[in-house]
Amino acid sequence: MAGKNIKVLLVEDNPSDVFLLQEFLKEVTTVVVDLMPVERLSEALKYLAKELFDVILLDLSLPDSQGLETFVIAHHQAKATPIIVLTGINDETLAIRAMQEGAQDYLVKGQVTGDLLVRSMRYAIERQRADDALRHSEERFRVALKNSPIFVYNQDIDLRYTWVYNPPFRLTVEEILGKQDLDIISVEDAQRLTTIKRGVLTTDIGTREEVSITIKEITRYYDLTVEPLRNESQEVVGVTCASIDISEKQAALRERKLAEEKIREQAALLDVTTDAICVRDLNNQIIFWNKGAETLYGWKATEALGKNASELLYDEPSPEIEAALLQATSKGKWQGELTKLTKADKEILVASRWSLVCDEQGKPKAILTVDTDITEKKHLEAQLFRAQRLESIGTLASGIAHDLNNILTPILAGAQLLPLKFPDADERTRHLLEILEINARRGADLVKQVLSFARGVEGKRITLQLRHIIVEVGKILKETFPKSIQISTDILQDLWMVSGDSTQLHQVLMNLCVNARDAMPNGGSLSIYAENLLIDENYARMNLEAKEGPYIVITVSDTGVGISKEILDRIFEPFFTTKDIGKGTGLGLSTVLGIIKSHGGFVNVYSEPGSGTNFKVYLPAVEGMETITPEELTPQKGHGELILIVDDEVAIQEITRTSLEAHNYTTLIAGDGIEAIALYVQNRDKIDIVLMDIMLPTLDGLTAIRTLQKINPQVRIIASSGLMSDNKLSAVAAIGINTFLVKPYTVNELLLSLQKILS
Repeated sequence: MAGKNIKVLLVEDNPSDVFLLQEFLKEVTTVVVDLMPVERLSEALKYLAKELFDVILLDLSLPDSQGLETFVIAHHQAKATPIIVLTGINDETLAIRAMQEGAQDYLVKGQVTGDLLVRSMRYAIERQRADDALRHSEERFRVALKNSPIFVYNQDIDLRYTWVYNPPFRLTVEEILGKQDLDIISVEDAQRLTTIKRGVLTTDIGTREEVSITIKEITRYYDLTVEPLRNESQEVVGVTCASIDISEKQAALRERKLAEEKIREQAALLDVTTDAICVRDLNNQIIFWNKGAETLYGWKATEALGKNASELLYDEPSPEIEAALLQATSKGKWQGELTKLTKADKEILVASRWSLVCDEQGKPKAILTVDTDITEKKHLEAQLFRAQRLESIGTLASGIAHDLNNILTPILAGAQLLPLKFPDADERTRHLLEILEINARRGADLVKQVLSFARGVEGKRITLQLRHIIVEVGKILKETFPKSIQISTDILQDLWMVSGDSTQLHQVLMNLCVNARDAMPNGGSLSIYAENLLIDENYARMNLEAKEGPYIVITVSDTGVGISKEILDRIFEPFFTTKDIGKGTGLGLSTVLGIIKSHGGFVNVYSEPGSGTNFKVYLPAVEGMETITPEELTPQKGHGELILIVDDEVAIQEITRTSLEAHNYTTLIAGDGIEAIALYVQNRDKIDIVLMDIMLPTLDGLTAIRTLQKINPQVRIIASSGLMSDNKLSAVAAIGINTFLVKPYTVNELLLSLQKILS
């Protein structure tokens, strides 16, 4: 107030009192007072209607108004102006009542000094300003609360409601005041709120909690703030609380949580799938990379995000990728097969689906790519197609071999008989006969190679140790191969046993080694090593021909010229060869494959041009001791036994008859099954053995055998054929025929078979 005039309205009808007050104010030098004296209340009201005063000095006893009514009228007219009541000593009680009605202060006449008067006016003005500020603040508070969801209230030390503003749930103030929470809300909610508020009363520390409250079967959610309520002595006398209704916020939060949970579930599904899922922006920058992509390509999401997809997954740009990108952006999608690179620079083949992703306005913003690894699938398909192709070629080759067997059987037998018929032939004739027999045997061996490929011709299976065969082959190679080729063998000491034909397995190794020699015209290294291998489910699943279990693996490795990818797929086909005319039949590898398949194994080959070749032969291992094979026996002559020869080839009939009769047997000839049955019925008691060809016209050999067995269950039969499938062999064994001759057979083999049955 310093430096500022105080404008005062003095309402006093006693001139002496007016004079005294004016004199008191003159004595005060700290403030300039502009005093306006009036004698009546009516005059004061007129001034108040048109002017503003800083303070009013009001005598309650006036000519036109007496007592408390004087203050009430003046206060009503000038609510914003502080009033100091002037009263006599005897009217102090009246002054106190005036203050209760809103007066800022009172002065007793006769006790007033200048300083006291100024202090009282200052106090009145300051208090009025504070009251106005408080009133304005309360008004703003009420306006704010009126339009807000805040429920404000006080509770005493017993947690009874003492003041309430803006009650919720359509409750009234009267329904709440004087009650406790238990009287208004559910027991469970009331207990929870009581615990919170008791905690504040005990600790004297405010708290903030989110609570749910159910009133009148309606549940709402509140952000509750509880603070200690103190009196003027700062003692805790209760709690003051503010509850903000956050039900809509909670609902939105629950919806957001549900949405986030759904997003997490969808993201989890994207990570569960084994497909590689990638999202790229239109600048080809990776913006999403799932777990499947991490697994397939080896790049972690943190490594892939933000990288250029082409630089990460392709060795170099290709027209195929550009075409895929163009179709995806123009037509919205593309799918096909692509070769991509992993982090380890391994090439993999994927089935790729590209989809264009657009924003809400339909503007393209990214490309979604889903890749499925089909490398293994393509590998298995290639194996299947090769197996099917080889099977078709084998079917054709086996049919040709059957006819060749029928042609070679009489030639071979004749070449063996002619020296017996002409013991005195000259040396040139004997040499020609020897050449005839040698070439007939070569032809027979060639046919056996074809059959080994086509049907896996069964040999004499024994339990054997491959170490002996490998050592023997190694010795032969060192003696016969050029010195420029270094031969080495490495065999596991405790190599497992296999069940097989030693001659055929010897042939497999020799064929592979001869091919290796031919691949190293300028010398090199040839190594043979054998080891044990336990094939598991995973390996068997990746190789159609493999089964779970123990195997022996023989590896024939050379440092030769290698095999190109185009040729590698055809090397096992019969008669396919890259050698010059006259230097190879093209049956070496097809024979290897046929023999190994007949032993229940399989062959893998690994080669690159200029880097040599590795052939891996897998044979199932067996338990048991090595079988020792007896020396080949020399057949004995017959004693006139009658043999019924059943064959549709006249040449075979004649040569077989001649061969048997030359060794003291007698014979009958039948050209088909019906004729064989008729002859047997006529000579049942004379025929000792029936030599039956399985492949017969009119009535096949198996049916003829069954008929003969019905006629005579003790009939003795030797079956023969140049072509026998596994089903046919099983059928022959099933009807009790244990002796079987594969065409072309030698006279010695035929005589030993007869001798075995007759003994």
